[in-house]
This record gives sequence, C-alpha cells and structure tokens, in this order.
Amino acid sequence: MCDEITAKEAEAYLRRKGISRRTFTKTGLGAALGAMLPGIAFGAMKVAESDVRVTTPDGEADAYFVHPAKGRHPAVILWPDIFGIRPAFRQMGKRLAEQGYAVLVVNPYYRNHRGPLVPGGADVIGPEVRQVVMPEARKLAGTLSPDTAVSDGRAFVKFLDAQPAVDTERKIGVMGYCMTGSYTLRLGAAMPERIGAGASFHGGGLVTDRADSPHLLIPKLKGGYLIAIAENDDARQPEAKTVLREAFDRADADAEIEVYKGTLHGWCPTDSAAYNEDLAERAWARMQALFARELT
Repeated sequence: MCDEITAKEAEAYLRRKGISRRTFTKTGLGAALGAMLPGIAFGAMKVAESDVRVTTPDGEADAYFVHPAKGRHPAVILWPDIFGIRPAFRQMGKRLAEQGYAVLVVNPYYRNHRGPLVPGGADVIGPEVRQVVMPEARKLAGTLSPDTAVSDGRAFVKFLDAQPAVDTERKIGVMGYCMTGSYTLRLGAAMPERIGAGASFHGGGLVTDRADSPHLLIPKLKGGYLIAIAENDDARQPEAKTVLREAFDRADADAEIEVYKGTLHGWCPTDSAAYNEDLAERAWARMQALFARELT
C-alpha cells in the first residue's frame, strides 16, 4: 500500500537510477508526460473532452470524460490512486480515449473534496508533496468503503450508458490503482452483466482475512482481469498472488496475474516517485490486449 516505507523505497529507487526530482520537474508536467507516454501514436484518434458531474446516491461526482470525437465506443471507468484525480490520470484517460475508448476518470473523494487534491505545481509526488497531501488523502480514503465503491460504480455506469459516445452493446472496462485496485473486483462482481474487464495496478487489499475480502468475489466475475502486482507489495504479502490465482482457477475465470519484477508500489502513474517507464508501458500494453479482447 501507499505508506512511508514505500515512499522511502521510491526515494532509494530514484537515487539508484541517478534521477533527481529537480531534473525531473524542470521540464514541467506536460513535457514529462509526453516523454513518458511513447505508446501514443501519431495516428491517434481525435478526442472530445469535458469536465462533467455525475449524479450518485450521495451527491454529484466531478469527473473528466474523454472519448473519440466520432462514433460509439466501449466505455472505461478509471479510478485513480490514493492521491486522487489529477493531470497524470487525466492524461492516461486521454491516451486510452485516443486508442478508441470512452473514458470516465473519476474523483473518488467528491463527497468531501472537489477537484485535485495534489497541488497544481507538483510534477512529482515526492516527500514534500506527500507531507502536505498524505494526511488529507488518508482521511478522505477513510470515508470510502466497499459499499461506496459499488454505489459510485453503478452511478458511473449509468452515466456512461446515457452518453452518445458509448456503445452500450459492448461491455465496460474498469481500471484501479493502489486503493482502488480492489474496486475493479467489487464492481465487476456487482455488475457482471455490464463489466467485461478489469485491470488492477499495484492494487492494495485484494486479499484480506475479512469476510468482505475482494478475492471472495471472484466467482461472481465475468470477462477477463489483469492483476499487476508491484514487487515490494508481493514481498510484503507473497501469498496474495497464489490466493488470487487459485480463486480465479476455481471459478474458471480468465485472469493474468503477474508480479512486475523490479517495481515499487506506485510504479504506473507518471507523477509517482516510483514510476518505472518500461514496466508501466508493459502493464499498459497488457491492459490494452485485455480490453481489445473483452470489450471490442
């Protein structure tokens, strides 16, 4: 999970790579993201994008909706990590839209906080930013629950299914990072008739000893799943991957479960101190393959 041990490991990782935050941040976030997302082809689809409000049982969730400018396409819900909605995740949503999907990037904290939680000038979520943001992020994360994950997810699906850009004859994909990795399993189990694929990146709490552990929901899933695990998360809970594998196999469900060697928790978002470009790209490619197989 995203904690102080992970932060220190990320610091050490950057030092081993010979990368300073000053060097990283001097370019600015736009340039950094552009350099870190080589998978966007010059022939990418033209997209339409907007900030939207989605009605939920608890109010209105602010979100970023981006989709190809023409046609109807399979939809994807993108839940960000503990640091919430911000430019790095909006860019990921846009990248996916340019590849032919209608993507809703959501703010999971809308009940108590609108918009980005991370300061606008923070290109990397390093120690200084973490010190400022993490206490509030943990407080906000504590207001969420398995029930809110499902009730919000249902509302996001309803919103997407009402959009002209969404092909409702195709199933929906879900993506989750860090604490929201488990949301992919929870919503998939709650709406198996609508959710066709899920991708969890360095997801926390997928296997617990509680009665509501996400792994217990696997028999209810349909479609395919990608579980991308950070190496240091695996070191802390090495049995989780086996429990997940056995649960998917018993359910005769399709899942790709992999520990990404050499990665730290948080290696996928481009503004993470633990970002690992090569392996983030490989995980993204595996998600693309999953969505192409299950949603199109």
